[in-house]
Amino acid sequence: MYTVYIILYLEFSQNYIMKCIKLLNFSDKFNKMFMLLMLVIISSCSTTGSSKNDPLEPMNRAIFSFNEVVDENVFKPIAKGYKYVTPDPVETGVSNFFSNLGEVSTIANDVFQFKFKQAGYDFTRFTINTTVGILGIFDVASTVGFKKNEEDFGQTLGYWGIPQGPYLVLPFFGPSSFRDAPGLIADREMSPVENLHHEERQSLTVLNAVDTRARLLRATKILDAAAKDKYLFIRESYLQKREMLVNDGQNTEEFEIDVDGVDY
Repeated sequence: MYTVYIILYLEFSQNYIMKCIKLLNFSDKFNKMFMLLMLVIISSCSTTGSSKNDPLEPMNRAIFSFNEVVDENVFKPIAKGYKYVTPDPVETGVSNFFSNLGEVSTIANDVFQFKFKQAGYDFTRFTINTTVGILGIFDVASTVGFKKNEEDFGQTLGYWGIPQGPYLVLPFFGPSSFRDAPGLIADREMSPVENLHHEERQSLTVLNAVDTRARLLRATKILDAAAKDKYLFIRESYLQKREMLVNDGQNTEEFEIDVDGVDY
């Protein structure tokens, strides 16, 4: 059974990883070395002794370690530099802009889940921030009582009864699952950014990634200091939050990391 999981994961990962590599503009030689490294990691992993939700834990831990190295040496320094040179109001505006773009996917998934009242609510929020908030740079909607909802295609699949499946750690993107991983692609295709020209699309994608990583600096500092097993902490937190989102918060407890007052 676990062999089937690995085969399905490899089939999904082939296109996924190549898209990541193409986006990062790596050389052909590095592409081949990277793919070979990932295949060796996956093929060498044993699935014995793993938890019920994580039968691929050895493979996931290997990819998690790879992500940690990339983050520590590439993404984290860039995020720190970005946060250092960017004034707080500008940083907030950038975050609001990308959050507003994400409303398009949220509204679509509202409809897919037959949450038509919420779709109208989220569309109103999107309209207010896009117009009065100047393309979402200012979150005017929240100040007048329109709170942000979170809906994505992974939640939509869960709404229609698709099981979560095994926990996965994706290269560069981190925690996911067999249900949520394809949803990343679906949500990406619904983003307005995908309709832009290649150069503009790449620039906004990179800026969004840097901004997201910068916003997580406080949380990761707490995580590094507090978690005995960082992999387990992230896995359980992710699975708990996804369950909460799919069930709209019913019969679940929300997990949060308190980052107030923590320096970078």
